[in-house]
Amino acid sequence: MSLDEDTRWLEWVTKQFESIAGEDKEIDLNQFKTALKVKESFFAERFFALFDSDGSNSISLDELLKALNLLIHGNETDKLRFLFQVYDVDGSGSIDPDELRTVLKSCLMESAISLPEEKLDDLTLALFESADKDNSGSITFEELKAELENFPEVMENLTISAANWLKPPDLEQQTKQTPRYLTRAYWHNNSRKLLFLCLYSLLNVFLFIIYMLQHAPGGLWLMLAKGCGICLDLNCTFIMVLMLRRCLTWLRATWVVRVLPLDQNILLHQIVGYAVLVFSVGHTLAHVINFVRLTKADDSYQLWEYLLTTRPGIGWIKGTASITGVVLQVLICLMVVCSSTFVRRSGHFEVFYWSHLSYIWVWALLIIHCANFWKWFVAPGIIFLVEKIVGIAVSRMGGLYIVEVNLLPSKVTHLVIKRPPFFQFKPGDYVYINIPVIAKYEWHPFTISSAPEQQDTLWLHVRSMGQWTNRLFEYFRQSESQAICNKRLTASLRSRRHQSRTQISTKLSENHRYCNIKCYVDGPFGTPTRQIFASEHAVLIGAGIGITPFASILQSILYRYRMRKQNCPNCNYSWCETIKDNEMKLRKVDFIWINRDQKSFEWFVSLLTKLEMDQADEEPEGRFLEMHMYMTSALSKNDMKAIGLQMALDLLAKKEKRDSITGLRTRTQPGRPDWGKVFQKVFEEKKGKVHVFYCGAPALAKVIKAHCEKYGFNFYKENF
Repeated sequence: MSLDEDTRWLEWVTKQFESIAGEDKEIDLNQFKTALKVKESFFAERFFALFDSDGSNSISLDELLKALNLLIHGNETDKLRFLFQVYDVDGSGSIDPDELRTVLKSCLMESAISLPEEKLDDLTLALFESADKDNSGSITFEELKAELENFPEVMENLTISAANWLKPPDLEQQTKQTPRYLTRAYWHNNSRKLLFLCLYSLLNVFLFIIYMLQHAPGGLWLMLAKGCGICLDLNCTFIMVLMLRRCLTWLRATWVVRVLPLDQNILLHQIVGYAVLVFSVGHTLAHVINFVRLTKADDSYQLWEYLLTTRPGIGWIKGTASITGVVLQVLICLMVVCSSTFVRRSGHFEVFYWSHLSYIWVWALLIIHCANFWKWFVAPGIIFLVEKIVGIAVSRMGGLYIVEVNLLPSKVTHLVIKRPPFFQFKPGDYVYINIPVIAKYEWHPFTISSAPEQQDTLWLHVRSMGQWTNRLFEYFRQSESQAICNKRLTASLRSRRHQSRTQISTKLSENHRYCNIKCYVDGPFGTPTRQIFASEHAVLIGAGIGITPFASILQSILYRYRMRKQNCPNCNYSWCETIKDNEMKLRKVDFIWINRDQKSFEWFVSLLTKLEMDQADEEPEGRFLEMHMYMTSALSKNDMKAIGLQMALDLLAKKEKRDSITGLRTRTQPGRPDWGKVFQKVFEEKKGKVHVFYCGAPALAKVIKAHCEKYGFNFYKENF
């Protein structure tokens, strides 16, 4: 925090105090917790005791400001002394092991980390033994200071401001960002998309003007209606082209991907969707105003007859243009509203799914409504129909079965599907899956989390976030009581493939069992991550369940990496040779996974452990795969409530050569990544052209993309 921020923070504390304090202008412990929003009892009581300099069991504003000013403006020794006093619970002038254990336990609670009591003991002993230099059985102030000096990042934060230790999370100031849309880096990194949007806009303007001029004799409102109408012909066809998934997947393997923004097809689909809404509203309003003008000029028909009947004879099929126009306007508005982010992300994906299926009615009505629409529609319509027929044929071919299910932490359902021999895909691809026992007619997209080199099965990891995904999780969770089959063997699985009745079979553990459940899969469909093996330095960033595309990629990298790895026949030593491979140009992979809590790491840890174990001891260009784990609920090292814990975790990780939170060799970092430092490090490594692949929340995507533009990195966001 800067001096200005410190001043503003003290002003906020003063206002909080004055709003809570009674007539005596003092606050007790409970009011203190409310004032500073300190939730955990231990630290609240310790801070209160240290601020209560006269021991009156209440704090005056003067006492509070005096203590906070010391933390903000005091020297390094003053701040360290305060930290020591917090840890010295009994005020004896030294910290014994039991006091340190109490502090670390409270630190774990503040950071929402759950560890066994034995692990807490290990953490306590690791920090205590490291700090107790003279083996006296207690830690003095000088020993604590010496220990902290071994952690430069902690000392650095102490010298900046200790008020940050008590600052509530919701008061953090957001850094002001310069508008990036006008920067040279933004235009350079988004050149294909921007050029395409310019051409698209110019085409709309050109068609709009041409058709307005052609209908000039009809008056202004008819000109506007016709101009919007021709743009609707274009956009209602183009919006379909952007969702030809099989064609786009094929084009991604050609030179076209270097010219057209194929990876932005979802964004472009949304833009065109909004354009359809704008043009349809303009088209409708212009016609309504024109009808009003006609009723005033000639009273043969009323306005409602123009809008809701076929009597005026407007339209090329029995005067149905007005009626079909009204229905089309309603359907288009409904589709746009139901496809909004707040609908799709609020657990109501089915609303989006079923409302979007009305596109069939929209196209049918457009053909009836407009005499020329079929000319725009016929070619892409045939391709779309062929894609659908191929999709139905592929999904129904072979009769796939879910053969294994594993219910993982954070309500993640791991589905293992028997892979048909003809099914070929690339790392990061996704499929649409239909499971009749969950919902007979619903298809949902999920990323394939297994590697293409895994021949026998396909993996899908499904996070329970909506109605369908929750039903899926609950179905397998409750199926334990419905188990009706004794065991599953390969032969019996084949013999029951065509049975209509679903059977849950052998239970392997509480949340892991074999099964035999019919499903249909349509795909695979390509994503931007297909380009990963063409890059030299790949940065994979996943937030929460956004890790699933990278599960497949990392496993595929592992298979290819094994081909480069060499092992000494006389010992366990291994090394990796630099081999030029046309299929994999990768020289370095940085994998960053951000999770909110500890449990979210559990379902993917086994794969990451395998990746760590398979890495060579020595590599010519440094570590090929570096993993970076972040836990956002954990308090960072610049927070007093976490300093001791993070020091203990660091010490124990060095001693045991694994992280206490995940069990990996890679140390889990508390808080959020400092993206400036992350990308600066990537930039300085100079491993070649950097490609950043991200899957997760859209808000974080904007932050990461801005940093990528600054350093000239290519950015790809996973969409489907």
